[in-house]
Amino acid sequence: MNARMFELAQQQKGYLGIESAKSEIGLSVTYWETLEDIVNWKNHAEHLLAQAKGYAIWYQAFATRVCRVERDNFYEK
Repeated sequence: MNARMFELAQQQKGYLGIESAKSEIGLSVTYWETLEDIVNWKNHAEHLLAQAKGYAIWYQAFATRVCRVERDNFYEK
């Protein structure tokens, strides 16, 4: 389901990218052009079904944060 949601998100208007990390917990951050694009993704029919399944089966806890990225720096040695 995770792979399908990543694929589906990429097809949506305003999608800019995703970052994901998995260990004891999973964390995925998606980036969007506008708040409207975020709302449209949240309410996408197939995404809503995945969310419902996640709440019922996979997740013991879940958090959503909507943030604006003002600056992004990356360093790699």
